Amino acid sequence: MPHLTIDYSVHLGSAFDHAALIRELHSLVLEESGSVGVCKTFMRPAETYVGDSETGTGAFMHVEIGLKPGRAEALKALLAERVLAVVGRHLRPGPAQDVVLSAEVRELAGSYRLAGDAEVGAGAGQAMPACGSPLSGRR
Repeated sequence: MPHLTIDYSVHLGSAFDHAALIRELHSLVLEESGSVGVCKTFMRPAETYVGDSETGTGAFMHVEIGLKPGRAEALKALLAERVLAVVGRHLRPGPAQDVVLSAEVRELAGSYRLAGDAEVGAGAGQAMPACGSPLSGRR
């Protein structure tokens, strides 16, 4: 059920193994949040600026995690800290390149709904496999 969005500076694209990062983040988020279901992740390279830089060379990565309401703020803060630790282990920027990392755990709005199309790829009437399961294509 968790929704992850990973926005990162376009020039960091080769500084980490995308699949390995997603795999570890999915496991962490499901374990720490107590969520169940299908993980959904957007990974988006973007033009980024840090400070007053006008060159677009600032290196930045932000991870946002959307969960259904009801988790304590302390749990969300701890999850954000652990996400930053995982990202830090995976990221290998170029020499002399400082990277700003941030993470946010937020609650999905009360209006959040998941349409039946979430079963795309699973066949009608079958649930999609959870992240990390052999049928999901991601381990």
